[in-house]
Amino acid sequence: MSLTNLLEAGDYCTTVIDSGIPAGVGNLIHLIVVIIQIAVPILLIIWGMIDFAKATVGGDEDKIKAGQKTFMKRFIAALVVFLIVTIVQLVVSAIASVGGEGNEAQNAWDCASQIITGKPA
Repeated sequence: MSLTNLLEAGDYCTTVIDSGIPAGVGNLIHLIVVIIQIAVPILLIIWGMIDFAKATVGGDEDKIKAGQKTFMKRFIAALVVFLIVTIVQLVVSAIASVGGEGNEAQNAWDCASQIITGKPA
């Protein structure tokens, strides 16, 4: 997605909200979600690798184990951050589908899904 797409015409959620959400706002939110989903895990893994490298260079067995533990915690946190959007989408989609087609929860989820995926209806 380029910066010119942020100002693209078209609205999100026009079927749910009368005036809809401007495409620029929806595209910006989508871009922020993607950046968080990609940048945060990369940074967490890099910081974990640096901590583990510092412990390894030090040579102390206790520091190596502590560095390994810190790296694993950061790796798991990175995995959770990367997958959180998908997990939330699955859970909310399952909950919204319980009420059937046309309910308020389904409409709200459809709107949120359009923004998260960056695809206005």
